[in-house]
Amino acid sequence: MRRKRRRTGRTRLARAPKLATGILLVTVLVAVFGPMISSWDATETDLVARQLPPAWMDGGDSSHWLGTDRQGRDILIRVMVGARVSLTIAALVILISCVIGTALGLIAGYKGGWLDAVITRLVDGMSAFPPVLVALAVAVTVGSSVWVVVGVLSLVLWSRYARLVRAETLSWKEREFVLAAVVTGCRPTRIVLRHVLPNLVNTVIVFSTLQVGYVILSEAALSFLGAGVPPPTPTWGGMIADGHNYIDTLWWMWVFPGIAIAGVIVSANLLGDWLRDEFDPRLRQV
Repeated sequence: MRRKRRRTGRTRLARAPKLATGILLVTVLVAVFGPMISSWDATETDLVARQLPPAWMDGGDSSHWLGTDRQGRDILIRVMVGARVSLTIAALVILISCVIGTALGLIAGYKGGWLDAVITRLVDGMSAFPPVLVALAVAVTVGSSVWVVVGVLSLVLWSRYARLVRAETLSWKEREFVLAAVVTGCRPTRIVLRHVLPNLVNTVIVFSTLQVGYVILSEAALSFLGAGVPPPTPTWGGMIADGHNYIDTLWWMWVFPGIAIAGVIVSANLLGDWLRDEFDPRLRQV
């Protein structure tokens, strides 16, 4: 039996999207260790080395592999630091949204009644506000910062978790083992934590993986519009905003952060689709 289980686990891992997983792992390693081993500072300006093309082009410098921007800042180190900022924001937003949305979804789905009605109306109301408009309003009111971006995206994203968890809870609480626990006199809190929540973990994990791309793209859009992380902290969206006026002349200012955004989003979505296929028995039979 153990050998069979091990083979099954290895077979699942063999079906994993290797390229997507590799891109995500490399991105995480670069975000964590890249700025530590680089000799350049992401905010250090060098007017002598400004507007240098990538090293393989005429006029390029081997010390600046991806070139420099209009202030002479190294593009490679800025992409690395931007990866750290984007992944940190994505992790915080997903963690906060997951905790709040899962808790409220469990309460709404299991308790029902007026609590369900209030939480459902609140979820519907939050889903009606586009995150970009909310972020712009908050940025104008209190200013832009990392925590403003995290707060705004969490404020929008938690409703998705709440809706998903509520629907799953309504299904699981009608199962025989849950009804048996109710008959035996178990408290509602124990039933939710011991019988309902463990069966939702796989769904929440898969859903969280699929939200990585959404959060990174939203953060990039907010930074592009000036409502995200303020300069001089580099972000992928902010780098694209700096280079969009120089598409023809200084194309490397926006191409490389754009490639990074596209690679991470596509890889995260592919990994999330694979996890969904593995954890959902209905899709696994197809």
